[in-house]
Formats: sequence, C-alpha cells, structure tokens
Amino acid sequence: MKKQNTLSLKHPEVLFMSLFGIGFLPKGPGTWASAATLPLLYFMGQLNVPVFIFIPFIVITTTASCFIAEYTQKKFGLHDPGWIVMDEVLGMLVAWLFITERPVSLTSLLIIFVLFRIFDIFKVFPATYFDKLEHGSGTILDDIISGIFAGLIFLAYTHFTA
Repeated sequence: MKKQNTLSLKHPEVLFMSLFGIGFLPKGPGTWASAATLPLLYFMGQLNVPVFIFIPFIVITTTASCFIAEYTQKKFGLHDPGWIVMDEVLGMLVAWLFITERPVSLTSLLIIFVLFRIFDIFKVFPATYFDKLEHGSGTILDDIISGIFAGLIFLAYTHFTA
C-alpha cells in the first residue's frame, strides 16, 4: 500500500515551517509571519539580550530550517511553497540584529519590518541567486539575505538621521 503525503499541520515539519499554521493564511502569509515575529523581537529588545548570544540561535535555527525545508519540499513534491514562512521569521531575526538601540523602540521594529518586507518581495541580488536554488537552503537563505539588506539600510538610516 502506497503512503500518501497529505499536507497537514499534524506533520511536525509542516507545523514548524508554517509557523504553527500562519503560513496557511489566505493573503500575504509572509507578511503575517513577519508581523508575528514582532512581539518576540520587541520582548527580546526590552530584555536587552546581547546580540552575541542571539547569533548562535539564528545560525542553528537557519541551518536546521534549511534541512527541514529540503525534507518537507521533497516529501510533498513542492518547491518554495508560500506556506513555508520560517524563512520570514529568520529574516526578521537577522534584521533585528542591526537595531543597536536598547531597549528597542516600536518605531525601529516597524521600520525593520517594512524594510524586510520590501527586500523580501523584490529580491535584490544575491537573494535572487538563492531564491532560484532547487534546494531547501534556497527557500531559507534568500530571506536571510533580505534581512541583512534590511538591517544595513536601517543602520544607514539611523546613522544619517541621528
């Protein structure tokens, strides 16, 4: 008997990669996932969590997400489906690293959010390179690049407006 791979939140990899189902919202799942990350980032900014502690978490989660994305996409016969939104979460985490003020203001988080969404939607090189990869790492890493660009633009903005 052939096992059927039906997409369901009962699969732990689908639950994780869709950020507990947020990726299945009908309009703009990437935007919803990015927005869902904001309370965590605000909380972390209020606690004044040192960046050097947060970086290993991002690296480990990014690495794991690349492998889980590859596994999930092969399992369900998909390539970079819109419901995989863990990449947006990671991109927002990366962009957050560039906010130097502590505690983090809501204004800074909103700016990071908007910048990240712009870079995620329009895919500036080298994000376009990763976006075209047929591997799960491409699904994740293009948003890491977008997070870096969003963070760098945020840094430039705060430098010249300070």
